[in-house]
Amino acid sequence: MGEPQKRLTSLDALRGFDMFWIVGGASVFIALANLTDWGVLNWFAHQLHHAEWDGFRFFDNIFPLFLFIAGVSMPFSFAKRVENGQTWKQIYKHIFIRAGLLVLFGFIYNGLLQFNFESMRYASVLGRIGLGWLFAALIYYHTSLRGQIIWFVAILLLYWAALMLIPVPGFGAGDLSMQGSLVGYVDRMLLPGVLYKTVHDPEGILSTIPAVATALMGVFTGRFLRYVSEFWTPARKAAAILTAGALSMGLGALWGLVFPVNKNLWTSSFVLVAGGLSLILLAVFYYVIDVRGMKKWAFPFVVIGLNPITIYMCHGGFIDFGATSEYVFGGVMSLAGAAEPLIAAVTYVLVGWLFLYALYQLKLFLKV
Repeated sequence: MGEPQKRLTSLDALRGFDMFWIVGGASVFIALANLTDWGVLNWFAHQLHHAEWDGFRFFDNIFPLFLFIAGVSMPFSFAKRVENGQTWKQIYKHIFIRAGLLVLFGFIYNGLLQFNFESMRYASVLGRIGLGWLFAALIYYHTSLRGQIIWFVAILLLYWAALMLIPVPGFGAGDLSMQGSLVGYVDRMLLPGVLYKTVHDPEGILSTIPAVATALMGVFTGRFLRYVSEFWTPARKAAAILTAGALSMGLGALWGLVFPVNKNLWTSSFVLVAGGLSLILLAVFYYVIDVRGMKKWAFPFVVIGLNPITIYMCHGGFIDFGATSEYVFGGVMSLAGAAEPLIAAVTYVLVGWLFLYALYQLKLFLKV
């Protein structure tokens, strides 16, 4: 085998692209669609909202894409730690500290520092990322590729069986509604505080299990990119990842006929559809940036992608980018007329990006 693939710029860019949509990018395109009423923009604006229950839209892929990218990074980061002489105890310490910090940041994002524990939501996006990454890391560290594949398949099949066969009091087995699903029942029984949707939490306990499979899809991809060298040129790798993505989406859509694609339940079919789209996006970014060397256009995304937790926490209320953009650009907004919502959305993103660029220039990165 040849030299293993080193750090990928495309991963940082794709992570930044992913974060862009939840820190203001979606609002820009929604405002643009409202202003122009163009058909293609209206269609895309529709994709920038979550599906109400069953179904899949582009915005439903934002969260799983981030977890997928964390999985892709795992073979690179673990190999670097081994090359630096870290022991298994040090690697274990890193795994659990990283997961614990992400869960803690999720609590803080949801209002931990307000000390109103009874009314706090304990499930969180960051918590799911931390736990999904934790268990995927343990599986990766302790098993061979064959073992990892067995874990992946077993998680998807057993989760499907659990939701379809285990009865819920008052609803029976196989009810995949918000209130009647096993997922919602477990959340109501075991999660303290409040649930995001009163009777169900999209980042709850049981639905975190298939999120481990999402991270494992990233692990498989990271292994392929880092270690498979013979015959597989970078361009062929990109083509293979693209093909795998299309096949995964197709298989997920077929499975969705009997086990609906549903982000709230994080169904097994959703894992395959979201993972497939994540593979396709990675293939495109990898080919354009790392294979063809076209990197300059991606720099704005790289700046975001190097500090994703920072901008996520700030976006959650720690820094009021909206007030800052209104203070700086308020005069322009007042003269914009019908375009004011669009100008407000663009300047919000700009202020947030300039904040991250300042951190980039100072080489300040929140690494978890």
